[in-house]
Amino acid sequence: MSTFNHEFYTTVAWRKCKNAYKRSVGGLCERCLAKGMYVPGEIVHHKVHLTPANITDPTVTLNWNNLELLCRECHADEHQRLKKRYTISPDGKVLIAPVVSKTPTP
Repeated sequence: MSTFNHEFYTTVAWRKCKNAYKRSVGGLCERCLAKGMYVPGEIVHHKVHLTPANITDPTVTLNWNNLELLCRECHADEHQRLKKRYTISPDGKVLIAPVVSKTPTP
């Protein structure tokens, strides 16, 4: 969460909006559900990301057409913040992924 949007995410309007949206889509990650997987959704994501220019525009911030309920993994994929810490091999074994530094090398 950025500094400019911290206040918005603590408002009653946002909390009511996100909770109602979660209920309206059944509480499951919308992207996983589209793939036939039943994964609880945890984060109500803004498709059009919030910026200092649109943070006060309720047609962006509170518009259900701009929202999507995602699980943590789908949300991380969306923001490309996290790399998977593990994978599953074809024979069902858990394979730990190597740690990759996000610091660019000169």
